[in-house]
Amino acid sequence: MLLNMKTLFEFPNPVNEYAARLVAAIVVFLTLTFQVLGTEFLLVFIAYGLIARTATGPTLSPIGLLATRILIPLCGNPTKLVPGPPKRFAQAIGLVFSAAALITLLFSEISATRYLIGILGFFASLEAFVGFCTGCYVFGWLIRFRLIPESVCESCKIDYSTINDI
Repeated sequence: MLLNMKTLFEFPNPVNEYAARLVAAIVVFLTLTFQVLGTEFLLVFIAYGLIARTATGPTLSPIGLLATRILIPLCGNPTKLVPGPPKRFAQAIGLVFSAAALITLLFSEISATRYLIGILGFFASLEAFVGFCTGCYVFGWLIRFRLIPESVCESCKIDYSTINDI
């Protein structure tokens, strides 16, 4: 299947929640491995994956392709569709943390690098093991505060009548 440039940079909407959680689990594994080994290559791989997933969803991401093309089919193709824009926002937040970790590593601030990757791993673990996407939660609040227009994600509207006011 050939991709043209227009479709290459389209993020999927909706997204399979199970695939997103598998990707997050792999990111947790990679962040823990980095914490143990301190291998710069892992940091570059994590950052590349987040760049690829933010820009194209799973299309250019080795982890995304592994999850969507191999692991999900091996699991019997479970599907739970959720809105794509919040997941893309969450990937972008992860990208910021991984880029910051790379920058701190360039300045030989390994402690800061480990903290940043630890934070990334913590939030990825919430997604992977609890099913709570912090970036998606923040995205919903940004829509509520009108910092992101509702038109970006009509299906992301949250019934705030069940949530106490700030």
